[in-house]
Amino acid sequence: MAAGWNIYRTRFLIKAQQLTQPLAFVDALGREHRGLPGDYLVECSDGRRSIQRREIFEDIYVAMGPADETWPSCVRRSGSLSSLSVCITGPPANA
Repeated sequence: MAAGWNIYRTRFLIKAQQLTQPLAFVDALGREHRGLPGDYLVECSDGRRSIQRREIFEDIYVAMGPADETWPSCVRRSGSLSSLSVCITGPPANA
């Protein structure tokens, strides 16, 4: 995959990593996502994941630095990215 997650921002903070190989997955709503090397796997703070084309991602997002383990996410990766799994958690701490 890639070296690791980084934090980016627009109006909202997201976590993303650039793909080094093709990736396809179906999200919790049944939507299929596909990406090619150079595209970005994006994770929102609520755990939703999607793929953004490189040209669009790099035009919209500004790099903030590497992500760390305190990133608020309810999605945990087990094994490869092709085996995404969602964990069930309670409401956010600030809710």
